[in-house]
Amino acid sequence: MTVPGPSLSESCAVLQQACDPVTCNNCGIYQLCLPLGLNQADLSLLESIVRRKVVYKRGEILFRPGEPLDYLYAIRSGSVKTYVSTEDGRVQITGFHIAGELLGLSALASRQYSSEARALETISVCKVEISRLDEIVQQMPSIQYQMLRIMSVQIRQDEEQMLLLGKRSAEERLAEYLVGLSRRFSSRNYSGTQFRLSMSRLDIGNYLGIAEETVCRLLSRFQEEGLITTDRRQICLKDIERLGALAHMAVAA
Repeated sequence: MTVPGPSLSESCAVLQQACDPVTCNNCGIYQLCLPLGLNQADLSLLESIVRRKVVYKRGEILFRPGEPLDYLYAIRSGSVKTYVSTEDGRVQITGFHIAGELLGLSALASRQYSSEARALETISVCKVEISRLDEIVQQMPSIQYQMLRIMSVQIRQDEEQMLLLGKRSAEERLAEYLVGLSRRFSSRNYSGTQFRLSMSRLDIGNYLGIAEETVCRLLSRFQEEGLITTDRRQICLKDIERLGALAHMAVAA
């Protein structure tokens, strides 16, 4: 039986949703904002360390390896890739980051960024000034606990990435990647079944440790099997349960 696709109005609504900035309570930095309270003095304190709605165009660099850690970046809209370069010139993508997520946490120990971050499309970010954040942490120790919570999420994502790149087939890696993206979008109150793959097939392959041609072939096969539909970089997960089964992941109802 043929399943009807989304109407034009539904597709436009999804595209608009993907472009809308994430709300503050769905943003990664919100966990730092919570202990500051809502009185005017605390709001003024928050404003003193957060630069709101800074825009970067597609391809622009947010930070480079070795640069001093000046800011944490909370992505309001759009997406960013982070990557490192080896001495022989090869590039390894270390992550794709979507609206509501934080960049720069791995630099907290060394106080230097360890990777390069590049906008995959026009993005809007909030920049959190590290020097002022350090001062406020001294005034409000509760923020230290919030920082630990945020960092624990990042550690869990790193662990999931290690599992993803372990002893898994290319099919399992790509299926898990799509289901993982679905979960991340859903957690930010975006659609978990229709979203834009702002990263190229080449970048996806680099991240997953498989060839670009394999990514393209598997996406075509997933589409033929009714698991997904694609239109350029737009993707719709038609059967997320079967995708989860391919990846050996439990999919929340």
